Amino acid sequence: MSERPRYGETWVYESIVGALPGIDLPAWAAVAIQIVVFESALLALAAYYGLWEAAVAGTVAVVVATVGSVEMLRIGTLVRRVDVPQDYRDLLFSSSVEVVLSVLAYVALVTHLFVFDPGHGDGSLLGQLFGSRPPVLVAYLLLLILWDVCYRFGTGWWAAVTALWRSARYRFDPETAAVLRRADAETLGFGLLQLVLVPFVLEYPVLLAAVVGHVAAVTVVTTLSVLLLWRRERVRRT
Repeated sequence: MSERPRYGETWVYESIVGALPGIDLPAWAAVAIQIVVFESALLALAAYYGLWEAAVAGTVAVVVATVGSVEMLRIGTLVRRVDVPQDYRDLLFSSSVEVVLSVLAYVALVTHLFVFDPGHGDGSLLGQLFGSRPPVLVAYLLLLILWDVCYRFGTGWWAAVTALWRSARYRFDPETAAVLRRADAETLGFGLLQLVLVPFVLEYPVLLAAVVGHVAAVTVVTTLSVLLLWRRERVRRT
């Protein structure tokens, strides 16, 4: 059985799951519980209030957040598998910068929804999904799911930025470089998956620009990281 990662070498998400008293869940079980709890609550509220259109958007958001959990675990496993500089591990796992980025993204999103594009108008996103007065429980679940999505956006962006910094600063042997390229591919794949949110924000230019801009930025940064890994590994061979 593989040893559990130590605190300080884990995402905040992993630390929370691992710190639950008296509970020792494998990664797959934690992810399964996440999607079952969120999706069950979503469908129950949609059935009770008749908000099936909102349930579709909510389900897509839950899928994005759940896949984000899987990708975070996969990236963490890959990075911890190889011998990488401690500076990189500390930046990726211990700095909690991804939480700061997630909070900033979440506050910006909530400000947009309730101030820039307030939910009481028929043309607003909240108005179209939930009507002029969303039920309290629906609003609570909405904000919780949106936080989960924003947290995955923040971690994806931070994984991309630290990967580029790592690839530009250090050189690795071919085996290590191959594992790190796989980790970067996971980051890139999750970024591209987030484009499934685009159909729900097509009529909202600010949100559309935020989602597409984020995915484009992650794509560019992780691609540069992969190219640098390949080139610097190749330079070392010759």
